Amino acid sequence: MNAQLADKPSAPTAAAILRRAEVARVYEVAQHTALERAPLLSARLGADVWLKREDQQPVFSFKLRGAYNRMAQLDAAERLRGVIAASAGNHAQGVALAASRLKIPAMIVMPVTAPQVKVDAVRRFGGAYAEVVLHGDSYSDAQAEAQRLRDQRDATFVHPFDDLDVIAGQATIALELLDQHQGPLHAVFVPIGGGGLAAGMAAVIKARRPGVRVIGVQASDADAMARAIEAGERVLLDEVGLFADGTAVKQVGTLTFSLCQQYLDEVLRVDTDAICAAIRDIYQDTRSIPEPSGALALAGLKQYVAAHGECAGSLVAVVSGANMNFDRLRFVAERAEVGEQREAVFAVTIPEQRGSFRRFCAALGQHSITEFNYRIGDAQAAHIFVGVQTAKRGEREALAEAFRANDFGVLDLTDDELAKLHLRHMIGGRSPLARDERLYRFDFPERPGALARFLDRMHPDWNISLFHYRNHGADYGRILVGIQVPPSELELLKNFLAGLGYPCVDESGNPAYRLLLCVEA
Repeated sequence: MNAQLADKPSAPTAAAILRRAEVARVYEVAQHTALERAPLLSARLGADVWLKREDQQPVFSFKLRGAYNRMAQLDAAERLRGVIAASAGNHAQGVALAASRLKIPAMIVMPVTAPQVKVDAVRRFGGAYAEVVLHGDSYSDAQAEAQRLRDQRDATFVHPFDDLDVIAGQATIALELLDQHQGPLHAVFVPIGGGGLAAGMAAVIKARRPGVRVIGVQASDADAMARAIEAGERVLLDEVGLFADGTAVKQVGTLTFSLCQQYLDEVLRVDTDAICAAIRDIYQDTRSIPEPSGALALAGLKQYVAAHGECAGSLVAVVSGANMNFDRLRFVAERAEVGEQREAVFAVTIPEQRGSFRRFCAALGQHSITEFNYRIGDAQAAHIFVGVQTAKRGEREALAEAFRANDFGVLDLTDDELAKLHLRHMIGGRSPLARDERLYRFDFPERPGALARFLDRMHPDWNISLFHYRNHGADYGRILVGIQVPPSELELLKNFLAGLGYPCVDESGNPAYRLLLCVEA
């Protein structure tokens, strides 16, 4: 990380931002969005939690407010020359829609890592008025290219955050929120990328209701504002994480830094698992799915409640956007349980001998298994990757002790990024020990303890050489099992499978299995 001194223009006062917000021209295109109570989350946290639904905007993000307000101020000559913008996606959509409504030609530079759903939306909202250029891996790369093109074309650069008209446009969210919630309000949580939303909302809230806390929230791997405030000057991050792509900014703005430094009460950092858990929380209360940056504020709110307990007043989180790539949902679902501390992940080593699986299941007690990966690979020891449903973090230690009490080796992987992201999918391969292996897919009714009961019914004389299970939240669980059965006992196997009563499919001849896993292929 390299420190860089901020240019320190005289930042406007909170009162000045308030005046600009009160006359901002956002409602020519933007909507007043709902402030909705989150009853399920409120009950679980023991707090009065509300969601400011900026995901309901026409571009599914708050960014339309600032982009339109800035472009609406352009004079006739500036409109003819057109505008240039850089964005990871949401600002780009706001500029595109504003360009179409105001009939201003726009060139929009987006990083190549921007979700395809956002790139497609920019082209759709902008129509004939918006040209998309893909450049670089992050917003900062796209910004540098946009500034080069601006100088080349003498166009107006519409900054996504470090511009007074943009900041004032975003600040209109705070005006709406304060009008919608006039009762006791403890804190408002706002996501931070470059800082335009946080700067505008914090200034307006402090001007109108100075007793309300305004708390910024950043992804822990894209925390430029938090570091800047800690250092007392803007800093330039070498790299930023891209999961929360809408807030993946290497350096905050000069104006936004100054305003956030003055008016934010604190900035919290949250990790990927906490963001995934917050996405699920919003879905459960609203049946809508925010993008990762859109759930940042709620992840921070939950962290705040966990640290401070009961609050004297309501808590509001800004749901800033819902431009979620559908392909990301699998990852989000995978990580949400860990983020909510409802899943512990372990690598457990048990003796490779009969009865070990049963002792392992007994050590789990009444905990439901969320994932189970195993492939025979050693004649003496079996290495299992297992996910276990928990109610609170303390249960992780209790489970680990239960494994150790059975003389099982145990490694807690709950906070291990490599294991959660990659290694859980890489347990397998051909094994010379997997002779006479038959492969079956089973479906069974998914209910607490169902997997343990399934394991308990497996024939004690046949060795399990492969096992894969992952709870997907459906009514039926799905298991892949490798069973070592001598050819002379195949008729017994057939009778055993019929007696289990679970639908199953023999996959022993599956080409992919024969190629990748079967030792006799």
